[in-house]
Amino acid sequence: MAASIYVASAEAGAGKSLVALGVCELAARRGGRVGFFRPIVRYDAARDPSVRLVVDRYLTNVDPAALVGLNREQARALLAEDRVPELIATVLAKFRTLRDGQAALSGTPREPDDLVVVEGTSFRGFAPTHEFDLNADLAANFGSAVLPVFTARGKTPADLRDAIAIAFDQFGDRGCEVLAAVVNHVPESWDTAARASLTAPVAGGTRADGPPVWLLPEDPRLEHPSVGEIAAGLSATWLFGPGDPPTVGEAGLGPFAGAERSVGRFLVAAMQVPHFLEHLNDDALVVTPGDRDDILLASLAGEKSRTGPNIAGVLLTGGLRPDGAVAKLVDGLAGVPVLGVETDTFTTARNVAAVPAVLSPDAPRKVEAALELFDAHVDTDTLAEAIRVSDPRRVTPLMFEYELLRRAAANRKRVVLPEGTEPRILQAAETILRRGVADLILLGDPAAIRGQIAELKLETALFEGVTIENPADSPRLEAFAAEYHRLRGHKGVTPEIARDRMTDVSYYGTMLVHLGLADGMVSGSAHTTAHTIRPAFEFIKTKPGVGVVSGIFFMCLPDRVLVYGDCAVVPNPTADQLAEIAVTSADTAARFGVEPRVALLSYSTGESGSGEDVDRVREATAKAQSVRPDLPIDGPIQYDAAVDPQTAASKRPGSPVAGRATVLIFPDLNTGNNTYKAVQRSAGAVAVGPVLQGLNKPVNDLSRGCTVPDILNTVAITAIQAQAAAAEMPPAGPGAAA
Repeated sequence: MAASIYVASAEAGAGKSLVALGVCELAARRGGRVGFFRPIVRYDAARDPSVRLVVDRYLTNVDPAALVGLNREQARALLAEDRVPELIATVLAKFRTLRDGQAALSGTPREPDDLVVVEGTSFRGFAPTHEFDLNADLAANFGSAVLPVFTARGKTPADLRDAIAIAFDQFGDRGCEVLAAVVNHVPESWDTAARASLTAPVAGGTRADGPPVWLLPEDPRLEHPSVGEIAAGLSATWLFGPGDPPTVGEAGLGPFAGAERSVGRFLVAAMQVPHFLEHLNDDALVVTPGDRDDILLASLAGEKSRTGPNIAGVLLTGGLRPDGAVAKLVDGLAGVPVLGVETDTFTTARNVAAVPAVLSPDAPRKVEAALELFDAHVDTDTLAEAIRVSDPRRVTPLMFEYELLRRAAANRKRVVLPEGTEPRILQAAETILRRGVADLILLGDPAAIRGQIAELKLETALFEGVTIENPADSPRLEAFAAEYHRLRGHKGVTPEIARDRMTDVSYYGTMLVHLGLADGMVSGSAHTTAHTIRPAFEFIKTKPGVGVVSGIFFMCLPDRVLVYGDCAVVPNPTADQLAEIAVTSADTAARFGVEPRVALLSYSTGESGSGEDVDRVREATAKAQSVRPDLPIDGPIQYDAAVDPQTAASKRPGSPVAGRATVLIFPDLNTGNNTYKAVQRSAGAVAVGPVLQGLNKPVNDLSRGCTVPDILNTVAITAIQAQAAAAEMPPAGPGAAA
């Protein structure tokens, strides 16, 4: 296995941070323990965007300083004195400490990483050849395989092919294995022949036919800096804007509302307002002296106007700020960030122009776009084989989430989202549609939904094929009401009551699922659990042979995924119900790639205790074992004995489950619900769910505190459940063609 891979380039702006991120994501998805290292950064680890992004995404408990060799000032001093060997030795010592797991991160030594991704140097002020040689020497001394990155900007295909061949030779001369090469920013105007001239085998590396070359096209989403990046680059002060003021730390401003807005251009405002407004357009950052209250108010009023442009923000120069009545007015108007700097307008404009577009945790949509681009144009299977990062025995949270999205997209199902005007639902929908996870139906007033899409500045083109229905005036309403009356008339539901119920988004959405017009439903971000799932209990019903509907959570811990059940539905299950929940949860776990080893939990382990509650768990365990002798099931067992091998060795020796449990069944809803929330909040686990099991067709509930990733994961789970339901069930009955 290659212990490290060095992502290198010979010039600034080649896009190696995108490639380094893509390699980290690939390794993490496949179960590898990922490390990250930057030999030289501009300032320090806390302010380096690549380090910040990797720590935020993969290494949340890591001291960023352990991931960096030197800063630019230190490196320049050594290079200026021709002390290159000392520079390399200093950086190499830090790299080996990290690679070999000797770095004390967050006070605790780490195990060695499966792969350390090294993002090479990108500081300015030296000749490109000098920097290329430095990266090549560092890669050779690190013992790293190399992935060189090139940019097509300002180059012909012939220029690039020569540069790639030279790079392969120079890395080869130093004994480095070249895995592949990536060319970024390939213009759309290049024809097939031009592209083929680059992807044809280039001699070099260790492969007889040369390493592969992958081409990544230009992507406008990655070409412009965000407001947050400009704020960080200029050490700007946050003055006004939506949301709460950001914290100010070592890395500058913390995240703030509007920081992710892309700056398509910056506009220096020196004209009077009428002429200034003629030049104002979408995604502009207005740069103006801080005493130009007229420009500031015009910019903010235009952004608020239905006909005005959606600007990115306002940057006030000269250390001047609005005060008094103007400040109050600005505070009420500011729907975009208003920042301030001390420099004059000319200097500020020059500084803004120098801020590069980078990938950082402050711009998650840009990060998502970068990963999409990498996945779409890099042969990740070939790359994974080359760097040999895989361990199928482990299921990490990232692997689990990635597999959810992959499986859902492989056989797209139609999922209805009843809360169509909820901002988090629409933000998740944008990602769902972009990544092809599912087809969607949104419920709610179409004008309100489209208004929210515009206000959130989502990619409207993605929503063009989405069905949007308002239950209150839907042409399906009468047919749905008739079907509901047919199903529930024996319970006293009159035609009038049926029609009224069908105007409710939860009932309407569930009827879409019942009639096969949608494959599943996800709701609950703005509704209670009871409101979400009651209609499913009324007419979706349970699967044949299933007596109880229950809810499990996938608890994504740093090194594994556990299944907790029932944490959502059944308050005080009987022994029969507990046994059924255990078996159903095991099947759900297996369906989603978690090998089921089932522990029925209690305050007592084995035969050590007695009492009504523990006896109920003991009885449930015996019933579950008799129903499914093929499954490893044990209980009653305490939580520590279920998950900790050392505790299991003393409390439950010889158990096929103790110390290795993956499916944990709680004795009642009170225990289960509180435990999952305690683990989620205290241990930083990602809780995916609740996932309802036992229904004929999938309907899943969200927490009202859910995040956009929670919604994305739940929709993917619902789609996978729908895939299984489609394979198991015949078509819907009467009314299916409504």
